[in-house]
Amino acid sequence: MEPSYLQLFHNGELGKRIAMAQKLMKCCTVCPQNCRVDRIAGSLGVCGVGALAPVSSYGPHFGEERPLVGSNGSGTIFFSSCNLLCIFCQNYEISHFNEAEARHLTSEELAAVMVDLQNQGCHNINLVTPSHVVPHILAALPEAIKNGLKLPLVYNSSGYDAVETLELLDGVIDIYMPDFKFWYNETGKVFTKADNYAGIARAAIQTMQQQVGDLVVDDNGIAKRGLIVRHLVMPDQVEESGMILKFLAREVSPRCNVNIMDQYRPCGAAASPIDRPLSAGEYEQALTHAKETSLVQLNEHRLADLLKNLGIL
Repeated sequence: MEPSYLQLFHNGELGKRIAMAQKLMKCCTVCPQNCRVDRIAGSLGVCGVGALAPVSSYGPHFGEERPLVGSNGSGTIFFSSCNLLCIFCQNYEISHFNEAEARHLTSEELAAVMVDLQNQGCHNINLVTPSHVVPHILAALPEAIKNGLKLPLVYNSSGYDAVETLELLDGVIDIYMPDFKFWYNETGKVFTKADNYAGIARAAIQTMQQQVGDLVVDDNGIAKRGLIVRHLVMPDQVEESGMILKFLAREVSPRCNVNIMDQYRPCGAAASPIDRPLSAGEYEQALTHAKETSLVQLNEHRLADLLKNLGIL
């Protein structure tokens, strides 16, 4: 399966998308924060990123979901800064500060990173925390394609993505992998820099599903196209987990692939009631909610074991 962005490059549409994305940066509405600053001229909004893409690190990554990792790893590019700024972020230093260690890359340099990851044998290019740097990613693609890039692109975001920006990525991104963190806007307002996270995430994930559909893998189980949703179960938030999972099954796709994650731990500036690790009981309850929806779960073997222990299977 050929990555979808190659056709857009050859028919000239990719160039149009790049120009439209640059226009969004002039009075920035790239993400739902709508800061309306001229990032190209050096003015900074919530994310603190201007005309160059800040990259914290990159390389083959073996800790991602199995359909992305395969045998050679996911070619992960970690962008610094963020448009959501969760207070509990496990990468707090990277996301909340445009750290001095970050390399601020030109389009040509970012393109070279993508091609380098391909040359290392990675199965995909995994763009981590990309929502605030979509124009930078688009601008790097023509040079990367000219130098042979042909891997699927993974858009690995918080879910706080503007539909208008996602429309620029239609036919560019092969695999979307958003988080869906909170069901209520009020919860997001407490734990992030956004007061409208939940509604934005619902619209964004539905848009992603419309663009790429359910997950498609090759004969080796490697993802080629489609949607994967991550949900990190958090302390005292299991009710919202249940609502999120029902939404995904009913309003996105009954075949939606979901990774229900249990690795929450208090990081950054996490405060009550999330200043403690997730309990085993809370995670088991979230998995029970998932079982009731019949969603496709990337951790389904563990799910089966836990449900048997609970006497449900």
